Amino acid sequence: MTVRPTTHRVAVLALDGVIPFELGIPSRIFDSARGPKGERLYEVSVCTADGRPVRTEAGFSVAVDHGPEALASADTVVIPPTYDLGAMAGGGPLPEPLARAFEVIEPGTRMVSICTASYVLAAAGLLDGRPATTHWCDAAAFARTFPRVRVDPGVLFVDDGDVLTSAGAAAGIDLCLHLVRRDHGSAVANRAARHCVVPPHRDGGQAQYIERPVPEPTLASTAATRAWALERLQEPLSLAEMADHARMSLRTFTRRFREEAGLTPGNWLTAQRLELARQLLESSDLPVDLVAHRAGFGTANSLRQHMRSVLGVSPVAYRRTFQVAARA
Repeated sequence: MTVRPTTHRVAVLALDGVIPFELGIPSRIFDSARGPKGERLYEVSVCTADGRPVRTEAGFSVAVDHGPEALASADTVVIPPTYDLGAMAGGGPLPEPLARAFEVIEPGTRMVSICTASYVLAAAGLLDGRPATTHWCDAAAFARTFPRVRVDPGVLFVDDGDVLTSAGAAAGIDLCLHLVRRDHGSAVANRAARHCVVPPHRDGGQAQYIERPVPEPTLASTAATRAWALERLQEPLSLAEMADHARMSLRTFTRRFREEAGLTPGNWLTAQRLELARQLLESSDLPVDLVAHRAGFGTANSLRQHMRSVLGVSPVAYRRTFQVAARA
């Protein structure tokens, strides 16, 4: 009987025209995720569809150590973006070498795309009927090209279980950190983020990065109010209190907040409270009702409703999953 390795195997599939920045993201993030004794939690292999070097869009080529055999043994396959999509850009099928490489991927392997690599997953039929995202510049064209995909252009990434997609460039960092958080909990993901000197979680979605007229430099920001609110998540903060702290009218504050954070103030507060509750469930043995109180949900029932709505699990099930993972 073959003994399965304890590390999670990640294959990063580089295509011709790959963008170097995104190509390096999976290795950087997953290699920074370590267990309690400093052990590696992921084994990352960069491969190509045929084992040969690929050219990048930056004017140099990349020689890899692996071919499609890395895909056959992978637990997760990550595909960075390329500007050389060929027929896939118009809804065509996978090119023959790539199609053959996809055939060796085991059913149930977690599939991940960064930025416009969503076209690759869509061309392979993996996104039909599923939610997905891509770079906001390409979202409208992507939706027209693949009408069976439920495209959400406003988010940084979409987690649909065994298939995950991200927006452009740095959103690949957000998605890889999310995978670490999903696999091993917030503490491990936060340590990896600190090691890479990146935020463990970014507020909002792509909406805050879509090109708009530049605001006047004299306009006030809601950043100080967000920082103020983060210190008071346990309190029942109202929109009026937040607007008053920012010294803005309700209408101006709500508009400015959404422009900067990508979320309404209410949705942002809920997301921050949910993140705090997750951290408390993972790192403490506090009763669920006390976790709910400290995170600002008021009651355990309110926390349960929010966790089931967003994460699909109860607080007790969430704690059991991640505390067992932390002891493993």
